[in-house]
Amino acid sequence: MTNLVEKLKTNRTLSHQEFYELLSSDAFDSSLIKSADEIRRKIYGDDVYIRGLIEFTNYCKNNCYYCGIRCANANTKRYRLSKDEILDCCREGYELGFRTFVMQGGEDPYFTDERICDIVSSIRKEFPDCAITLSIGEKSYDSYLDYFKAGANRYLLRHETANDTLYNKLHPETMHLETRKQCLYDLKKIGYQVGSGFMVGAPFQTLDNIIEDLFFLSELQPDMIGIGPYITHKETPFAIYQSGSVELTVRLVAVLRHMFPYALIPSTTALGTLHPEGREMGLRAGANVVMPNLSPQKCRKLYDLYDNKISTGEEAAQSRALLEKRVEAAGYRVVTAIGNVKR
Repeated sequence: MTNLVEKLKTNRTLSHQEFYELLSSDAFDSSLIKSADEIRRKIYGDDVYIRGLIEFTNYCKNNCYYCGIRCANANTKRYRLSKDEILDCCREGYELGFRTFVMQGGEDPYFTDERICDIVSSIRKEFPDCAITLSIGEKSYDSYLDYFKAGANRYLLRHETANDTLYNKLHPETMHLETRKQCLYDLKKIGYQVGSGFMVGAPFQTLDNIIEDLFFLSELQPDMIGIGPYITHKETPFAIYQSGSVELTVRLVAVLRHMFPYALIPSTTALGTLHPEGREMGLRAGANVVMPNLSPQKCRKLYDLYDNKISTGEEAAQSRALLEKRVEAAGYRVVTAIGNVKR
């Protein structure tokens, strides 16, 4: 058991069969998680970086079959934040000690490139010492370039799955894995710090599919990697399927820390939704980022990607002191810093 973990630590990869053996049971978990924590402490110490999440629109033109804000969900109450509301979120976040703002939303046609660039440049002007992250889906190369010139320097775009067949089962025929991958490579070419990732336990997903994701990430070499358990939503075609496994997700966080020692890896809200200690488990397995919510309280329950998403408590930026205590109880400390990827 130890030999397989050591091989992963040394080579930063394994064969398909070795990954399958590592991931298919909990036999390696103790040594795998211990080793992952040692790696992250060697590079990042006990620092945990905080990102202020601003969920600024839940309108989306896409109809992804797993997502609660899919365009076909007529039962979702839609909202958009104005530029002033977004800037107010940043101001509150800055006072709370946040130095990275993450603008996340559905692919909302209202937010044209011109509007996004105006918002980004305003944030950059008012908060020149902060990182600006966008997570707004698939765009053209020129759009990504415009956002970058306006002041955005990070972009999050999960590939969700690297397997074409599975991708087509999770998305309508208007969406294509090839397009998603091209977007990620465009972002890298422009100079963004790029984040990708995948769902764990999505309907129809196999362990072989997950291993494909690991190999794709090895090819992409992202700066940030976000994974989380798939969680069902009652207003989607996948409502009948079970949510993903917290244990497998945590195991994969530890694997990713071995494969990408320098990556920024969040311990996600989805982990905290499925397990009361989920985010702590993620941190102990090698994650080093948490993303509390800066969105107005009235909007947090409306950005319902999945059922029972936590929207009060430690995931709220205003509860930073409580979050810090939980992070400290897990053996780490929240730091006020942009938290660039170390090389």
